Amino acid sequence: MQNRSLGVLHLRWRLWLLAVSASLAVLAADPSKEPYTIRISCGSFDDVRTAPTNTLWYRDFGYTGGRFANATRPSFIIPPLKTLRHFPLSDGPENCYYINNVPNGHYQVRLFFALVADPNLDSEPIFDVSVEGTLFSSLLLGWSSEDEKTFAEALVFVQDSSLSICFHSTGHGDPSILSIEVLQIDDNAYKFGPSWGKGTVLRTAKRLTCGSGKPAFDEDLNGIHWGGDRFWLGVKTLSSSSDDQPLSTENVIAETLLAPNFYPQSIYQSAIVGTDRQPSLSFEMDVTPNRNYSVWLHFAEIENGITAEQERVFDVLINGDTAFKDIDIIRMAGERFTALVLNKTIVVTGTTLTIVLQPVKGTRAIISAIEVFEIILAEKKTLTQEVGALRTLKGSLGLPLRLGWNGDPCVPQQHPWGGVECQFDDTKGHWVIDGLGLDNQGLRGVIPGDISKLQHLQSINLSGNSIKGNIPVTLGTISGLQVLDLSYNELNGSIPDSLGQLASLLILNLNGNDLSGRVPASLGGRPLHRARFNFTDNAGLCGIPGLHECGPHLSVAAKIGMAFGVLVAILFLVVFAACWWKRRQNIRRAQKLAAAREAPYAKSRTQFTRDMQMAKHHRPHESSRSGNDESTPHLLPS
Repeated sequence: MQNRSLGVLHLRWRLWLLAVSASLAVLAADPSKEPYTIRISCGSFDDVRTAPTNTLWYRDFGYTGGRFANATRPSFIIPPLKTLRHFPLSDGPENCYYINNVPNGHYQVRLFFALVADPNLDSEPIFDVSVEGTLFSSLLLGWSSEDEKTFAEALVFVQDSSLSICFHSTGHGDPSILSIEVLQIDDNAYKFGPSWGKGTVLRTAKRLTCGSGKPAFDEDLNGIHWGGDRFWLGVKTLSSSSDDQPLSTENVIAETLLAPNFYPQSIYQSAIVGTDRQPSLSFEMDVTPNRNYSVWLHFAEIENGITAEQERVFDVLINGDTAFKDIDIIRMAGERFTALVLNKTIVVTGTTLTIVLQPVKGTRAIISAIEVFEIILAEKKTLTQEVGALRTLKGSLGLPLRLGWNGDPCVPQQHPWGGVECQFDDTKGHWVIDGLGLDNQGLRGVIPGDISKLQHLQSINLSGNSIKGNIPVTLGTISGLQVLDLSYNELNGSIPDSLGQLASLLILNLNGNDLSGRVPASLGGRPLHRARFNFTDNAGLCGIPGLHECGPHLSVAAKIGMAFGVLVAILFLVVFAACWWKRRQNIRRAQKLAAAREAPYAKSRTQFTRDMQMAKHHRPHESSRSGNDESTPHLLPS
């Protein structure tokens, strides 16, 4: 009797602790407060609301590329939306949605897929999906014919107020996305053990509600939004080869809608039970081998014939190992019609996951719902500064669309950016860029100075393009650079002296450009130390063997002085020429005026002279008389 009293006290104490814990958890994620939610109707130019819940889907935004098209919905569970966005491979192998201003926290991210409404389309696209740089879903052939494969779902932590969701082409059709949902959930949702946290991503591999046979979302099951509006696939039997029986009740189920997972009551109002002929239950599903899985099993004692402890006791075996022993739902939950949730993390080495509920005492086994999540270690991202530098480089050099360069350069590791080589830096805990191989890619534009932010580069190959402008002085700050190949471009100007600071430089190819000036002395002698440098085919370069001799070396100040002197001389000549021309014009104008004034006077004088001469010619006797009168004296009569 005393033991029974102690047991009752212990049970009451346990229930009180559970109630307090649940209350604290509810305070952490207040169910009365709506979680942050955003839904995107991909390919839509307008906001859309869908029946029967009048759910709001925002018009398409945040994408890096792709094209819109009308959609064909392959499954009834897909939202009734009419458009999608698809990403042709010609536009790049990696394309993303960037959703900014997302409050930091825990989120369920769900993507629905559809097919382009094109009668000529004869196959499904096959592609990979990543969230925050972590690959979590791969669509395989046949996905459009299975309801639960027409969407992908992951639980992730947002830590920098932004969320990236990327689609990676595999060369088999264009990724096509119908919609995106970002649904906030409790920060402690699906906490499975010590390894759980911001370094993990949970991919939904299976979610079943047993007994009802009707698939539904949380909203259909009177759940609340903090549950993430999960989709439950309804089944009436766990195995097609068994004669399991469905079971249901209308009784209220206690301990539901509680933080952190907020399970709806309806999933516990139905169940599957074994039969007298086959009292155990068995469930099997395909999984990716050599992965960790988090298994969540849901129970409630709803069978009328079971009213007390010890009347139903069973073990749970996962892949042959006992995961839970002597499960007595009434004893563990405290009473009938009360939810019980069990969680176990397991390592699966094969390709199947098998769950067996094996009776130990009393009657048949029972189960209400099953959830299975693949535990994925979140990828470490590339150093933020280097991602920014690569995006600047992309814009400055006009990278063609086919290269993509969207998302994270180094992760997921299965889909790095083309022409980018990555290395994990243990000291920084991030990926870094140690190589650029963008030769013969049709690049144009100029090399930005921000390339120096890629401080871990060991090799740069930009040869065989049409890059113009000067060689950035900042290249000389990348101390570990060993290979720099800028050959066969249209670079001009001089070679920066800063390149001489690259102590690790072994190969320098600057041939085939329009460079000029003297090769820096710090580089000219480097080939003697087993380095390979090539400066040929630059008509203006001088100063080392193989190039023409340089003239007297002038300082920058001297060059500026000479240029100023030449400019002054040119200005003087122009002014002198203008003054000479002006004076000449004035002289000519004066001559013309003088000639115009003197012309009548000269004419009259000439005429007068002519008249006088003619008069003398016609009166000679007057001249003679005048001469005689002057020489002979006059005689007077007497």
